[in-house]
Amino acid sequence: MENRTALVTGAAKGIGSAIALRLARDGYDIVANYHSRPQEASQIVQEIESIGRKALAVQADMACVSQIRKMYDQALERFGKIDLVVNNAGISSEVYFIDATEEDFDRMTAIDWKGLYFSSQFAARSMIERGIKGVIVNISSNQTEGCWPRATIYAPTKAAVSKFTKNAAMELSLYGIRMVAVAPGYTNVGWLKGDIRLEAESRLPFRRFASMEEVASLVSYVASDEAAYMTGNTVLMDGGATLPVVAANDFV
Repeated sequence: MENRTALVTGAAKGIGSAIALRLARDGYDIVANYHSRPQEASQIVQEIESIGRKALAVQADMACVSQIRKMYDQALERFGKIDLVVNNAGISSEVYFIDATEEDFDRMTAIDWKGLYFSSQFAARSMIERGIKGVIVNISSNQTEGCWPRATIYAPTKAAVSKFTKNAAMELSLYGIRMVAVAPGYTNVGWLKGDIRLEAESRLPFRRFASMEEVASLVSYVASDEAAYMTGNTVLMDGGATLPVVAANDFV
């Protein structure tokens, strides 16, 4: 089987690292993007290489289009092509609407929305130029379906991601390129004791958070040939957190 290459943004930690490792196990060589965690990125590269795949760590601030372009240039120079891109990088700073600053707004939308947009554009251009019928997976959030406090910037950026996925998928279908969004809910990324988000676990229908590996498994599926007829969708996986009333478990 021809070697395949996947680029994963925000791959140094959390869900991104789980996705990178899962795709390596699926047979992909990996370009692992990171912003400010070179040691963690180096560790991910070592783990991928221990699986028997090739890996390259590339630093880039996903808020900066020139750095995103350079990242793709480095990836293509090393591997020659990119078959799959997972736009995972993002920040979720929580701030009440009345306290939000222009800096809060600009930074979050630049990384979570603008960066994803132009990463997808560079990915699509590289695939079209090489005749690759590739896949682009965008990480959205169940915040597009429900409302939580301190999310008046974060949630709309994820809504933009899901809507963008529909529109871009329509255009990219002309080239045989698929684009799908994955929208996780509460996912255990190693929150420390005392984190307010831990209080939500007992109120979820399954009374547990998703694991990072579960999210990675969904990404693996939507990127696979088994999902070859899927494009433009946002696949929600939040353990029922956004189901009406049920999340409070009042019926038990």
